[in-house]
Amino acid sequence: MTLLLQHLSTPDSSGFANLPDGVFTRLGLDLFTVVVLIRLVYYRIYRKTDLFLTFFTFNLIIFLITFLLNQVQMSIGAAFGLFAVFSMLRYRTEGLSAKDMTYLFVVIAVGLISAVSQGSGYQLAIINGLILLCVQLLEGNWLFRREFSKTVFYDRVDLIVPGRRPDLLLDLENRTGLDIHRVDIQGIDFLKDSAQITIYYYQDDAKHESVQKAAASLLR
Repeated sequence: MTLLLQHLSTPDSSGFANLPDGVFTRLGLDLFTVVVLIRLVYYRIYRKTDLFLTFFTFNLIIFLITFLLNQVQMSIGAAFGLFAVFSMLRYRTEGLSAKDMTYLFVVIAVGLISAVSQGSGYQLAIINGLILLCVQLLEGNWLFRREFSKTVFYDRVDLIVPGRRPDLLLDLENRTGLDIHRVDIQGIDFLKDSAQITIYYYQDDAKHESVQKAAASLLR
């Protein structure tokens, strides 16, 4: 760690002259990959912008820190210590969904790969392209239909019995407009004649945003 601080604090009159060849190419490929991942994949599906700052900031900071660490000699203990610090980073003020955490992990991984890659810009572009392709294949409907889920509060407890499951699905579909294929009963409140139900449905990307509003009416 001392070596790293000395490396950062040592004045250098040559400016950008001592930067390794291709660093701006790697940084450009890194940022381009994150823009495509977040703007064209994540936003297109989930229509959420509140985590944009988190995604881009984490990616850039991880790239810069990893790049600087890669330029100085460090002990194995110091390297593992820094890795442990980053591995313990968590957001405790707001719960992130598993998919949001997955995208956060991907942008961190892209930053790490772009910073430590010893290959050419062409090889790095192929690696980042493979990451984007895998995410798109898993998030799109190309390999299998993507399943969404929502937790709703339902007021007809007479339909939650196993023998009336088709009637329950039909009623939920009529209310939400969703193509619901299964449900899970999470809890029942007989005092209020209500039940907490998780619904699972298939939905095309083009219709996903509009039907979210219909399903949200049952959450109120």
